[in-house]
Amino acid sequence: MKIYTKTGDEGETGLFGGPRVGKDSTRIEAYGTVDELNAILGLARTEELPLENAVCDTAQILKRIQDELFVLGGDLASPAPSKYEVPRITSSMVNQLEVEIDAVEAALKPLKDFILPGGTRAAALLHLGRTICRRAERRSVALARTEDMNADALCYLNRLSDHLFVLARYLNAQAGCEDEKWQKPE
Repeated sequence: MKIYTKTGDEGETGLFGGPRVGKDSTRIEAYGTVDELNAILGLARTEELPLENAVCDTAQILKRIQDELFVLGGDLASPAPSKYEVPRITSSMVNQLEVEIDAVEAALKPLKDFILPGGTRAAALLHLGRTICRRAERRSVALARTEDMNADALCYLNRLSDHLFVLARYLNAQAGCEDEKWQKPE
């Protein structure tokens, strides 16, 4: 099977179980941004992630999130109802993110200031992932304004950006790297 089909040469693509739409459609923007997020998390997983004194297994969590992002991409790519059985983001996936956020946050110093994205390379990649996640959320909100979509998908993206933020802080803390406070320009 060839990787190219030539069916998109005119600027359209087919939705799974649905119609053909423009490659610049809101739906394509939403799941394309989720794909971009998945790629940056894959890059973050190539970094050495801490295991000693670990509150969580960051590599395992990021792998699970990448798997869930495939579900999310399929969810966003498949208008409901679909003639195919499509895995969907569920409230239990959102709850799992919340449990992990709470556990990681409990191991961190309370945040009292705005911080700059950065620190270790792995943490900086997760901060970048957080910003891509927020864009995916904005794209998905725009989609939800015009078409029906899974409400859990929006909740998932909202929680995931918070999750990536606390994981970035956690990676910095594990590396002994203090979060850099934002300094108001004078």
